[in-house]
Amino acid sequence: MNDTAGTAQSETTVLQSAMRGLACKCPRCGQGKLYAGFLTLAPACDRCGLDYAFIDTGDGPAIFIIMLAGAIVVGCALVVEVKYQPPFWLHAALWLPLILATTLLPLRAMKSLLIALQFHHKAAPGRLIDREK
Repeated sequence: MNDTAGTAQSETTVLQSAMRGLACKCPRCGQGKLYAGFLTLAPACDRCGLDYAFIDTGDGPAIFIIMLAGAIVVGCALVVEVKYQPPFWLHAALWLPLILATTLLPLRAMKSLLIALQFHHKAAPGRLIDREK
C-alpha cells in the first residue's frame, strides 16, 4: 500500500475512518472527494494529494449489498404473495423499484467505507515470501 499516509493515519480511530468512508471523503484527510463520478474514483485527493492507486475494493461491497437487498426484497415479496396474492405484473411494479433502491443507494457509501477501512488498517495484496531452506 501507499506509505505516504504519514502521521495523520495513525492518529485516526476506526470510528473516524468509518465516518470518513460513509461520508465518501478522503480516507487520510477526511475533506477531499473520493469519487469523480457515481462509482468512479478520483485519481487523487484534491485536498491532501493522497494517490488513490492503492485502492482495490473488488466485489466486496456489491456482494454484501446484494445479499442484504436480496433478503429484504425476497422477504417482502413472500409476505405480500402469501397475504394478498397479487398478479405478477404488480409484483414487478412493486419490487423493481425496491431492488434498485436497496442496491444502488448504499453502494457508493459501502464502497467508500471499505476503502477507508482498507486505508486505516494498511491492507495490501498478499505477497509470497521467499524461504530459503
